[in-house]
Amino acid sequence: MSAKCPGSDMRNITAGVYACPNCGYAVEIFSDEMRRRCPKCKEWVEKKETPSCVQWCQSARSCLGEERWKAVMDALGKDTKS
Repeated sequence: MSAKCPGSDMRNITAGVYACPNCGYAVEIFSDEMRRRCPKCKEWVEKKETPSCVQWCQSARSCLGEERWKAVMDALGKDTKS
């Protein structure tokens, strides 16, 4: 029996609505995203929530795959050189 990360199940993705800090436009950001550009003014809108497992789990890189891991770490402003 193998354990599976619950975050990898696409059926569990949720969406939240966040106000753009620049223009106030309501921007939808999904649970697997850290930020999204406002469609109205193109400013980055970021979620201000508790850290995800990507930030602390040693298996996150292999769990997500290199490309997705780098995208998430970039969105978090973290160095991906190591």
